[in-house]
Amino acid sequence: MISAVEAQILATSFKVALWAVAGVLPLAVACAFFLSRRFPGRLALDGLVHLPIILPPVLIGFLLLLLLGRRGPVGAWLEQVAGIHLAFTAAGAALATAVMIFPVFVRSIRLSFEAADRNLFEAAAMLRAGPLDRFVTIALPLAGPGILAGAVMAFATALGEFGAVITFAANIPGRTQTLPLAIYAVLQQPGGEAEAMRLAVLSIVLAMLGLAAAAILQRWAARRLAG
Repeated sequence: MISAVEAQILATSFKVALWAVAGVLPLAVACAFFLSRRFPGRLALDGLVHLPIILPPVLIGFLLLLLLGRRGPVGAWLEQVAGIHLAFTAAGAALATAVMIFPVFVRSIRLSFEAADRNLFEAAAMLRAGPLDRFVTIALPLAGPGILAGAVMAFATALGEFGAVITFAANIPGRTQTLPLAIYAVLQQPGGEAEAMRLAVLSIVLAMLGLAAAAILQRWAARRLAG
């Protein structure tokens, strides 16, 4: 049975992951579509998108803290103008998670856009369909399964994010403490190995379910495009 504390940790983990995926989805779709096309500066944009994978997650969290903390240029402005405070909050945990899962999300969606038949876009252009029409009526429907699979993969990845979240949002039980942070916290306590193992099993099960769901959706997408 899952205890009340573990249920709270799971609830926080799911909330942060859902907020991260939902918040970054529109930007990930737009960025993936642009990267699937050829244009000047594409290599630079591709490098910028994948920067969170290259840099240490703790550094990403630190940069977010410098930028969006109460004394940061953007964070101070947000708090003064809109009363929004992100550091050490659940919203901040979701933001840090969104930054870290963004490259995974973009890559998955980009592959779907690149797999689409370019002849369909050329035919639509000959029929005088505008770029927005081609994107909405052709690109998005064809990439839909890939976007869904990417969302599942991004969600599973978000559940395991640690470094950026603990640096930017801290490890506050009931507010920002997700599964990886909870495992780290109990390991600092004497005799916490048993509880850490329980949480680790939960984390592994959720990750495997996410990977399985993403694989099923990707196979479905491949069959759909092949048909």
